[in-house]
Amino acid sequence: MRFARQIFTLQIVLVLLVVGVGFALAGGLLHTEITEQYKHRALSVAQALAADPTVSDALSKDDPDQLLLAHADRVQQATDALYVAIADKHGIRLAHTDHSQIGKPLSTDPADVLAGNASATVQLGTMGMSARGKAPVRAADGHIVGLVSVGFETKDITEALRPLLLSMLLFAIAALCLGVAGSALLSRLLMRRTLGLEPHELTELVQEREAVLHGIGEGVLAVDTAGRVTVCNAEAARLLGISPTPGTPVDDLDLPLRLRAALVDGLPVENLITVAGDRVLVAGARTVRRDRRELGRVLTLRDRTDLESLTQELDAVRTLTGTLRAQQHEFANRLHTLSGLLQTGHHTEAADYLQELSFGVTHDPGPEADGIRDPYLRSFLAAKISVAQTMGVRLTIGELSWVPGPVTAPIPVTTVLGNLVDNALEAAMPSGRVEVELLADGDTLHVSVANSGGGVPESLREAIFTEGVSSKDDAGHGLGLALARQAARELGGEVRLADPGGLDSDTVFVAALPRSITVELGART
Repeated sequence: MRFARQIFTLQIVLVLLVVGVGFALAGGLLHTEITEQYKHRALSVAQALAADPTVSDALSKDDPDQLLLAHADRVQQATDALYVAIADKHGIRLAHTDHSQIGKPLSTDPADVLAGNASATVQLGTMGMSARGKAPVRAADGHIVGLVSVGFETKDITEALRPLLLSMLLFAIAALCLGVAGSALLSRLLMRRTLGLEPHELTELVQEREAVLHGIGEGVLAVDTAGRVTVCNAEAARLLGISPTPGTPVDDLDLPLRLRAALVDGLPVENLITVAGDRVLVAGARTVRRDRRELGRVLTLRDRTDLESLTQELDAVRTLTGTLRAQQHEFANRLHTLSGLLQTGHHTEAADYLQELSFGVTHDPGPEADGIRDPYLRSFLAAKISVAQTMGVRLTIGELSWVPGPVTAPIPVTTVLGNLVDNALEAAMPSGRVEVELLADGDTLHVSVANSGGGVPESLREAIFTEGVSSKDDAGHGLGLALARQAARELGGEVRLADPGGLDSDTVFVAALPRSITVELGART
């Protein structure tokens, strides 16, 4: 039997038990109450008849005129009693509804009543079971001369109780129907709330959920349809730097804009790259449904900080490789030209061609970069100059640039420098200019990147480093500056907007990167 049906059956049995016990208790109380009423009624009639002076006078004279019989018959007819009996002080009946009982002693001991005590009981007498009341009859001088006994048939009690029990029965049936309906509704609600799962299935589900959520290497953050957190495993809390309790609204969580949008939007999200604190995350979001009923949204998070660093390094290597490949191709063409001039005997033209090549334009960073001794930075800047030429932007190295020692953290340094330069090149397109200045101060590398673009809008200046925020409207932007700040913070440094730029000034981004330069003895600081 399914759990919901067990609950329903148990509730029905419980309702039946409660209604049955309640009906029995109420019936017993009503029977007791009606019996007491009939006993009180019998006693009241007996006391009223005993107080009649005619009855006491007749008993004092042993009723020579048989007035007591007529008196008893009249009271019996008026009250519809089972019997009315009047006895003398010896307990001999002088009047009785059943005339055959006249002259016979009472069926019960009259001693207590003749002693002056009235009583009301349910007893078995000569006319059957009855609720009877007995009262002593006193003469004018106060001494007891007899007694009066009045009885009402117990069948009258049952007839009086029957309509009350019928009303109670109808009420019990109504309560039973209401209890059955409530039990059915509760069982159905229980099945809906548990999605039709049995208790053992729920137990297994909780165990499996705990094992999966805390056993996988990915972060899981789930919210319900109202936007409240339902699940957040330890990995998600570590990656996001939050510790939400179940029921916390998503709006109260410190989440990147893209992650917040992924939880709020109903569309599936795959491989969304975002930055949270000092980590680069790949996120995915899906809507969870069961039986065409939406249950909420689940966000999965994967830590790709190390992979992103390798990707940045690979991008730098690819850039350098592309530059070297272009230079190799250009150098081969020049050698072919020089070989052709020599083979055809044009020695003068060959000499002029060599002279022109010696002083021609190359992809070297230029004399402004002479102060940059690190070969990695020089190669990187040479590659970026080549990229800038293809974009129609003039990229120059600041005259005050000075990096006397090698770079000790090339990956985060090139990540910061590359993202700042790429951002500046895009802003300066199609015919602007970008100036890069690098200055070492001890082991700290100071970076300054200026561009002649249109500047940063005032509405974005406070949030320009937030992931997902960009001055460009098209998709695919809003990540570079966030990555640059994240890489700088890995070194204990920072990236900031020094000058938002505009019509009369360049846009300037600066970065301070501690512990990124080797300090050489005798080097200029």
